Amino acid sequence: MSAGTDAKHFRELGMESYGFAPLRLPDDLDFTALFHGVDERVPVDALEFGARVLDTFFDLA
Repeated sequence: MSAGTDAKHFRELGMESYGFAPLRLPDDLDFTALFHGVDERVPVDALEFGARVLDTFFDLA
């Protein structure tokens, strides 16, 4: 799956931004059919997982 970010627009404003967000998606979710669409979404527990990963990552940094 290809990846990209809109972070370059934030960087142009002087805002730090990072190019990844960890998500643990369920096997039955067809994410490639949803991303960048009018109904783009991920499950809440996928975002909660990502928040825990980033929290742990930044605590270690």
